[in-house]
Amino acid sequence: MIKADGERMESIKQRHMHELFLYKQRLRKSPQLRRLFLELTLRCNENCLHCGSRCGDVKSEEMPVQAYFEFLDKIKRDFSPKLPMLCITGGEPLLREEFAEIMGYAHKLGFKWGMTSNATLIDEEKVQMLKDTGMGTISVSIDGLKETHDTFRRSKGGFERAVRGIKLLMQGGFQEVQVTTVVTKKSLPELDELFELMKELDVDSWRVIGIEPMGRALELQDYFLSMDEQRKMLDFIRAKRREGWPVMYGCSHYLGLEYEREVRDWYFLCNAGVYTASIMANGNITACLDIERREETIQGNILKDDFTKVWKERFEIYRTPLWEKNEKCRDCRERDFCEGGSYHSWDFDKNEQRVCFISEGAQSEGASAL
Repeated sequence: MIKADGERMESIKQRHMHELFLYKQRLRKSPQLRRLFLELTLRCNENCLHCGSRCGDVKSEEMPVQAYFEFLDKIKRDFSPKLPMLCITGGEPLLREEFAEIMGYAHKLGFKWGMTSNATLIDEEKVQMLKDTGMGTISVSIDGLKETHDTFRRSKGGFERAVRGIKLLMQGGFQEVQVTTVVTKKSLPELDELFELMKELDVDSWRVIGIEPMGRALELQDYFLSMDEQRKMLDFIRAKRREGWPVMYGCSHYLGLEYEREVRDWYFLCNAGVYTASIMANGNITACLDIERREETIQGNILKDDFTKVWKERFEIYRTPLWEKNEKCRDCRERDFCEGGSYHSWDFDKNEQRVCFISEGAQSEGASAL
């Protein structure tokens, strides 16, 4: 009976993913801008070991406020009535001196927006500012218990400041406060204790993801999860979800029939260039800010190019399945479901996927395979 139930569930998943495959074919021809990321700065008051954008105490090219106003006016004109959700990030976005001015203008135009933050700068005054400027959602990074978190983010006292920021946000009445945890070999043993912390904080959701081979993390081989450790993390998420807790894996990768639809609300679909576009701090246009920043992944710059035209006429690199570039992917039995995986973990020099949860043969530096 158990075997029959498992086979029936696998059949249902295959049917769903085949329908999603057909949908993705249409989506590549008619993309829908649902999320627009704005990287307000590359400056950050933390200096995380794994930072995909190599943020920290760095010089950051930053567009003038008026450029943001003109850009938001254009997005409103060109995409109304279905305005994309604005996703505000950095660096630490709260370090941008004109943050309230920019986001207040977006709120006035009718944009819904959320933010990714380390929450260490949040106090009562900033909570009020975030309410006044219309923030709807926030994702805060907690990457382990106190010592693990502070070491990983190279920020003494960062854990306590982040927890305080979360508590202030909750007290301020925000309804969608999420915590994101990047799991490494160091933090994997702490998941049970972290879960108790999430219950204590009463956050709205907990997003659990493995460390990704991008940015500075490419230099952290000792932190990457093994095959068995990846399974342990995914089994932890699945168990909590079956108990009814709002724990989820991120959108990061295709996980195969065993885990798809078990650890997040739906099936894998890399949003880059079909649902999502991003504006870097200097105005460069790309799909997802986690993708390697190089000539072929940058599609233009809003200071000189018409964004709407770029969105409609460029982005070809993101609207062509990655499997077409790699022999192993072309021969994979689950090619149509995975399509070559996520763009943020693609090695553009070797034209291969750094993270594959299906084939041992697809594993390369910094990769995991299930």
